[in-house]
Amino acid sequence: MVMTSGSGQAIASWLSVLAPHGLGYRIKLLSQLLTRKFTEKLEPYGLTPFHWLVLCCLWQEDGLPTSSIGDKLQQVGGTLTGVLDRMEERGLVRRERDPKDRRIWRIWLTDAGREFETILPPLGVELREQVMQGISPSEREMFSQILNKAIANLS
Repeated sequence: MVMTSGSGQAIASWLSVLAPHGLGYRIKLLSQLLTRKFTEKLEPYGLTPFHWLVLCCLWQEDGLPTSSIGDKLQQVGGTLTGVLDRMEERGLVRRERDPKDRRIWRIWLTDAGREFETILPPLGVELREQVMQGISPSEREMFSQILNKAIANLS
C-alpha cells in the first residue's frame, strides 16, 4: 500500500494510540505480565489471582455479601459464583444466608482462608517491588494517582 503524504501525516498523529505504542496496549501488556507473574507465585498454593482478590476483600471485612464482593471487584455474578464455589470446595470460605434477609448470601473465611493472610501478602509485596524497581517513591505515588484518575474517568 502506498501512502500519500496526507495519510502518512494522519498515521503519524495516530501513532500514540496504535499498538505497540498505545497506552491501552501497554496497560494491557502490564496487566498480562503481572497476572502471569502473580499466577506463578500463587500456583504452589493452588490459588489464582481471582482467589487472591476475594481473599483480600474478606481479610479486610469478613462476612461480606456476595454482591458487595462483586461490586468491590467490579465482577459479574456468574464469574464470582464459580470462584466462590471452588473456594468453598477447598475449604477457604463458607457461605451463610443473612439472618435478616434470606435473599443475601454472606461469605466468611474459614481458618484455612485466614491462614493465607500471613502467607500471600508478602508475595504481593515481592511482585510490587519487582515491578517498581528503579521507580522512586514519589513516582510510585504519582503513578498510583494517575491510574486512580484514569479508572474513575471510565467508571
